[in-house]
Amino acid sequence: MINPSIFKAYDVRGIYPTDIDEDAVYKIAQAYVKVFKPKGAIALGKDVRLSSPSLWQAAAKGINDAGFDVIDIGTISTDMLYFSVAKYGYSGGITISASHNPGEYNGLKFVREKAIAISGDTGIMDMRDQVLKDEQIMEPEKGEIIKKEILTDYVKHCLSFIDPKVIKPMKIVANANFGMAGVAVNKILEFIPVEIVPLDFEPNGNFPKGRPDPMIPDRRKETEELVRAEKADLGVAWDADADRIFLFDENGEYVDNYFLSAILAKFFLAKSQAKEKIIMDPRQYWAVKETVAQAGGESIMNKVGHALIKDGMRKNNVLFAGEITGHFYFRDNFFCDNGMIPLLIILEMLSNSGQKMSDLAKNFREKYFISGELNQTVADPDEVIRQAQQKYQDGKVDLIDGVGVEYDDWRFNLRKSNTEPLIRLNVEAKSQTLVDKRVKELLTLIK
Repeated sequence: MINPSIFKAYDVRGIYPTDIDEDAVYKIAQAYVKVFKPKGAIALGKDVRLSSPSLWQAAAKGINDAGFDVIDIGTISTDMLYFSVAKYGYSGGITISASHNPGEYNGLKFVREKAIAISGDTGIMDMRDQVLKDEQIMEPEKGEIIKKEILTDYVKHCLSFIDPKVIKPMKIVANANFGMAGVAVNKILEFIPVEIVPLDFEPNGNFPKGRPDPMIPDRRKETEELVRAEKADLGVAWDADADRIFLFDENGEYVDNYFLSAILAKFFLAKSQAKEKIIMDPRQYWAVKETVAQAGGESIMNKVGHALIKDGMRKNNVLFAGEITGHFYFRDNFFCDNGMIPLLIILEMLSNSGQKMSDLAKNFREKYFISGELNQTVADPDEVIRQAQQKYQDGKVDLIDGVGVEYDDWRFNLRKSNTEPLIRLNVEAKSQTLVDKRVKELLTLIK
């Protein structure tokens, strides 16, 4: 029997081979075909994990047995899956990946045609139910496996967001966390005059330095130290499947993705002739909201999570969206997130302005004070959220994602994790002292 708990809000994920194995992946690939009824070939990729090649073979067999061709797009970053399906017009796509989880994990991520995202509400739980029926699809005319090289086109697409000719020589520390980012960066370097100081660039599915996730502050320290030691102009790190990006200024200081969202929003609005929409992350938004208003754009709030943001972008024809977790979404990237495009845009901004990365971040760091995301395990997240809403009902309350409450000089957001048994707290205020005070107050309520 397959453990149904591996079916998550946005993907399938579990420990290999106890939670997820070749038999499970075969059945999940067949369930994908049954639930989404694709009209043609399905793109299939994989990440660098040691279990990914055999799980890829299982998924390919499941799709082929159901009568559909598999487009083998190789070992990829997750954003390469989105690119492939949308660019080449495939009927859907799957990649074997457990994102930033430790090496013992693996899983599957899915998209429909045009790289339309799939979530628990739009098909993942239907696939779970189909898998649990234990029905095999065996067509008399099986599909084939067709290899497709995508890296060159992917890199050209990423570079289309900037003018490569204006990029000035720079030195960058780049940490691929043993994932796929290094492969794409090496190709990009053929087109721009940037010197890379590589860190953990060789793909290694063992992830020998631990969980490949720069969202964890401890996993950023090595990058920060190397930026200072090398006197680099910039630092950059990605998670293992390279769809999330994290930047560091020339002093080795992390540029919070909240502020990077505002910086990128300003870049896009400056190039736009129309009044464009930007999606804000409800966890932290003052900086983005004020930047967008000053640049003549319109900011809208959207529940977080990549499938929900992509859906909101398509419905509202949104130009750009950023999440504090390091996902950045672009209308001209098929309404999908991409881990390379933000770096290229920053390189162009630094080249054109003559500024340093710390200059781009300075105004935001001096004006907006934040707690960072604080995670707590609780027995009843819904009850905690209810109590917080009741205690702070004198503020401006929003229920877009969990509970958000805003006052003149501070605000907070408290929400349940979509992927883990946690409650997540974010606080922002007009001073760090006030942030610390309100964090202490809210953590007492949570505990």
